[in-house]
Amino acid sequence: MTRTYRIVLILAATATLAGCSPGMDDLRNFVAAEQAKKPGPIEPLPQVQVYESFTYQAGELRSPFVPDVPVISAPSGGEVAGNGIAPDPNRNREYLESFPLDSLDMVGTLSMGGEDYGLVQDPEGAVHPVQEGNYLGQNYGKITNITASEITLTEIVPDGLGGWMERPAAIALGGQ
Repeated sequence: MTRTYRIVLILAATATLAGCSPGMDDLRNFVAAEQAKKPGPIEPLPQVQVYESFTYQAGELRSPFVPDVPVISAPSGGEVAGNGIAPDPNRNREYLESFPLDSLDMVGTLSMGGEDYGLVQDPEGAVHPVQEGNYLGQNYGKITNITASEITLTEIVPDGLGGWMERPAAIALGGQ
C-alpha cells in the first residue's frame, strides 16, 4: 500500500468513529429510563391439553375407496375381459400415440392417389399424414373417418372395473 492510501484510510476510519460519539446521551437516558421501570408480570404458561386416544370402530365396514359392485379382474396375457374390448398388446405403437390427444392438432387434409389423408401436427411442430386405421393419442385411438373438418377416432379406455370400453373422440381442424 502506498503511504497516501494509508493516510486516507486512517482519516476515513477516524471520521466514521467520530461521527458516532456525539449522539450517545439520548441513548444513555433511554436505557436508564427503561431500567427504572418496574418489570411487568410474567404470563403463566398455557395449560397442556391431555391427549385423548381414538379407537377406530369402523374396521368391519366397507371401505369408501372400494366400489360396491364386484370388480371383474382383467385377464392376463392379453386376453379379453367380459365385453370383448381390449387393446392389442402385441401391436407396435405408432409415433403419434406417444402424445396426449389434446396436444395434437389437425391442420388440413390431403388427397394423393385416390387416398385421403389427414394432416396432424404434434406438439413439437412436425406435421404427419394419417389415414383411416392409424392410431393417435395415448388411449389406443384408432382413426375411423377423416373429413375436411375433423378426424374422428375410437379410443379404448379402462372402464374402472378392470375391463375396457370404447369412447368416441375427434380432432377438429384448427383445434376448434
